[in-house]
Amino acid sequence: MQTAASITLNSRLSTSPRVRCQAHIRPVTFHAPDCVIYAQGERSRSLYQIEYGAVRIYRLLADGRRQIVAFHLVGETFGFEINETHSFYAEAMVNTGLTTVERAAGGQLNDRLVGVALKAMVRAQEHLLVVGRQSSLEKIAVFLVDLADRQGGTDLIDLPMSRIDIGDYLGLTIETVSRTISKLRDMGIVKLRNARSIEILRPEKLRMLSN
Repeated sequence: MQTAASITLNSRLSTSPRVRCQAHIRPVTFHAPDCVIYAQGERSRSLYQIEYGAVRIYRLLADGRRQIVAFHLVGETFGFEINETHSFYAEAMVNTGLTTVERAAGGQLNDRLVGVALKAMVRAQEHLLVVGRQSSLEKIAVFLVDLADRQGGTDLIDLPMSRIDIGDYLGLTIETVSRTISKLRDMGIVKLRNARSIEILRPEKLRMLSN
């Protein structure tokens, strides 16, 4: 786990001073893979939007095990907390660029962020239902369908997370994750392009397994 400081990248739209004054340019902070964005117990100061890359949210259990509770992808916002401190760790999974999302005056959320927070809450509830399923095939199917939907409904899924990450998210061992994905391949439902890319060949069948 790395704790290296983030590098702020200042972008400019033009060398013209007039253009720079008119344009509101938010700095993008860069986080290398496995870099901690914030830690459990730290004061919650900001919300973050992913410009590129991906982030995992997790908690360390008393016995040292890691429980991943969410993955966040490009365009998504994270960092919502009920209290003034973070309840989880946030880590970059790949090279990731983040911008800080401003709250409304008084620390209140604007209408857009309220909607984003509600979606995050619904996704957290759905995650509990997935973890509670008996079949590893169902768990992986739900996971892949959700990723495909969040990446624009594409049949070619990018996997920024590792097999270990997927296991810690779904409550499965890495061996079970790999075996289940291989089973979906053998059933002709998916095709493994490489370790981080899966093509869905039979999306209807995959959705049937996820229901």
